[in-house]
Amino acid sequence: MTRPPAVPVWALLVVLSGVTADEPNVTRRIGGGPQCGEYSSQVTEDGMCHLAASLPQLDERRCPDMFRCTDEVSYWLRENQERKRQLAALEETVSELREELRNHRHRIRVLEMQRDDRSNSSSGVERRFHQMEERYAHANNRLHLQGTLVLNLQNQVRNLTSLVEQVKNSPGCPADPARPNPLMSTQQARRPDHLGARNCPIDCASIYRNGVRRSGLYTVVPSFAGVPVEVYCNMDVDGGGWTVIQRRLDGSVSFDRNWREYRAGFGDLRTEFWLGNDHIHQLSGRGGYSLRIDLEDWSGRHKHALYQHFSVEDEEHRYRLHVSGFGGGSSSARDSFGWYHDKRAFSTPDSGDICAEISHGGWWYGQCFYANLNGVYYGGGHYAAKGKGHLGPDGIVWHSWRNSDFYSLKKVSMMIRPRGFGNRPSP
Repeated sequence: MTRPPAVPVWALLVVLSGVTADEPNVTRRIGGGPQCGEYSSQVTEDGMCHLAASLPQLDERRCPDMFRCTDEVSYWLRENQERKRQLAALEETVSELREELRNHRHRIRVLEMQRDDRSNSSSGVERRFHQMEERYAHANNRLHLQGTLVLNLQNQVRNLTSLVEQVKNSPGCPADPARPNPLMSTQQARRPDHLGARNCPIDCASIYRNGVRRSGLYTVVPSFAGVPVEVYCNMDVDGGGWTVIQRRLDGSVSFDRNWREYRAGFGDLRTEFWLGNDHIHQLSGRGGYSLRIDLEDWSGRHKHALYQHFSVEDEEHRYRLHVSGFGGGSSSARDSFGWYHDKRAFSTPDSGDICAEISHGGWWYGQCFYANLNGVYYGGGHYAAKGKGHLGPDGIVWHSWRNSDFYSLKKVSMMIRPRGFGNRPSP
């Protein structure tokens, strides 16, 4: 439908006929029937009377024909009402949208708070996860350590089993190595050389007397408890039969060890080792043993010291040393061991002895030493006390050779055998 041309709805100019210019300006209300509005008349310069009428707000009624209201006025009245309804509906929609916006903002704040809670919770979970990872790593390390200990114990059991079998299979070895031969007197049975005459070896001298002449590793049963021990036998030096209790060759083994390690022994019998204070006591404790110490400096010169009497007490007496009878003319080195270290107790860096701590080794220290064969291995011989941890000499020292505590020897070994062994003819 084509919309009529725009006409102002608030005023209508009407040219009235029959109205003269004489009439005064009037404002009249149309009477009778429905009220349509008010009007005012005015005379213009051309003598015409103009009528201006204001229209009321009507729903569906049209103005009377006297106001000449056209369909156009009715159309715009209806459009005005429709716009008002649309505006009211729009305002209601805007109000609803504002309410929905407030609800959305509230939900956003709730979600942000939940996100923060989840973030805090996630942080706590991460902390607990890291703690569990650390506990797992610690437990895994402990498990690995326990596995290593179990393997070591299994190896020791196998070694002990092998040694026991070797002892059992030794020809002529009695079931109880501690039981003396009934044909021997009590004094003879206690002498190491007579005990060595049996086929069950108690040391390298008895192995030598059984006809073995080659240096190497052998199994002996030195104690009355019947526990076999693997030792290195030197069958070449001064008639053979020597049981080696200590050796230093190249610095491959650290001798800075604790009391337990010195008690049990450590190192490799083929290179550097300490036989163990318990084994040294079992070998020498019955008496009648001599000690030989071989020395070599970094110029290739060799010397040795021989002591006719050597023994070590048990752990209860701190492995106290008894050494005397320095060989004098039969020794090429001057005494740096017996005269000062005799009757000294053994000590290690962890036993509370300051000399052991300074010297970084286990030994029969006094204040502190003239011989220190378990000291730190220094290549080249000469060394100096340097650094924070060095408070004094700690090398492999035999003081009387160089008249110095700061010259470390290249090779040393300590070995024992029954006294007078070399004077007896071999079988």
